[in-house]
Order: sequence, then C-alpha cells, then structure tokens
Amino acid sequence: MYDAIQIVHSYWAYLVVLVVTLATINALAGFFGKREYAPKDFRISLFALIVSHIQLLIGIVIFFLSPLVVWFSGTHAVGEIMKDATLRLYNVEHPIIMILTIVFITVGYSKHKKKLTSTPKFKMLAIFYTIAWILMLSRIPWAQWF
Repeated sequence: MYDAIQIVHSYWAYLVVLVVTLATINALAGFFGKREYAPKDFRISLFALIVSHIQLLIGIVIFFLSPLVVWFSGTHAVGEIMKDATLRLYNVEHPIIMILTIVFITVGYSKHKKKLTSTPKFKMLAIFYTIAWILMLSRIPWAQWF
C-alpha cells in the first residue's frame, strides 16, 4: 500500500510544481503587465490551490506510512534525526516547508478574493504564490525525483 501511495505522491508532485509555477507566473505577469483580472486567472489560482491541497492530504498519509519517517518508531532519538541530513529532510524539513507552502497558497488565494480591482488581486497572488513556489522548490527531495 505504501508503494502505491508513494507513487501517487511523487507523480502528483509534478502536477503541483507545474500548476503552482503556472499560477505564479500568471500572477506576476498580471501584476507587472497591469492587465485585467479575468475568469481564467481565477481558475488558474484555484486549480493551484486544489492540487496543492490534494498533495498535502496524500503527504499526510505518506508521513505516517513512510519507512523514512522515524519519529513514531522509537528507533531514533531526535538528536539522531537532526544529525542525519536524509532523516532530517523527510522527518522535519520537507513536511514543515510543504505545510508552509500550502499555508501561503491558501492565504494568498483567500486574500486575493477580498480585493475588488485587478492590480491588488494580482499583487496578493503574486506575493503569496511566489513565496510558496520558492519554499516548495527548496524542499523537494530532488534526488528521489530524478
């Protein structure tokens, strides 16, 4: 079961990276290009929100099933986890940074809906989605991907 969920999590991550990148570029282009906020802009930012939240749910399942997550096994002390770069990545860095990524996407999406004109809408999306995008790319376990 773990292997199947791991595969889904890994392949869904490609979609998340693609869609969040697209949403970030769209928000930045809309803000700097001073264009009007259109329904397609809403859909792009919403799709980024949806795919990232689905990835979070899959990631939560992985967190409790993964053999690389040893918090709950009792076999490793916290100090051992923090000294080992791989264990630290899977037990601490990746989960926390990805949760922060989702928080930034969610806050940016929520704040942009409250704005009434195009420039502030794009500004909120550009700021929060760019921060989320940078965080996300910083803690993807690239060695596992390629």
